[in-house]
Amino acid sequence: MNNVFTHTHRVSYAECTLGNHIYYARYLDILEQSRGEFFRHIGEPLLKCQELEILFPVSEVQIKYKGAARYDDLLEISVKPLQITRVRLQFQYEIQRANSLLVEATVSHVCTDLNEKPKRMPVQLADALQRFAPIKENPGAE
Repeated sequence: MNNVFTHTHRVSYAECTLGNHIYYARYLDILEQSRGEFFRHIGEPLLKCQELEILFPVSEVQIKYKGAARYDDLLEISVKPLQITRVRLQFQYEIQRANSLLVEATVSHVCTDLNEKPKRMPVQLADALQRFAPIKENPGAE
């Protein structure tokens, strides 16, 4: 089972500071873009979730900055589901430039309805995610 999805991103001038490195908060945008591409890759684009009135707000973020990406760098972002339950998702990310690790991150999400009430994710989405990581059925933990 290949449980890592890879997305490439070219650093834009708008993402950089005057010191010609990505502004630290812009990495969150890159992670979000990569997660969106991951969902598209598994055949469950986030727009489809939104149409089903399902959201995945962020509940926690951990980022370790190990190096700086600069304007026009071509980055490789790996997206790996770490934990999947019926109402929680956790992804691990690595951002690399030419095999040099620049950023490590873990982002946790909760599956909710439009009123931010926890909601079980649709079976079809759970099945698509199952290809990358087993879904933990632990109803007592939710």
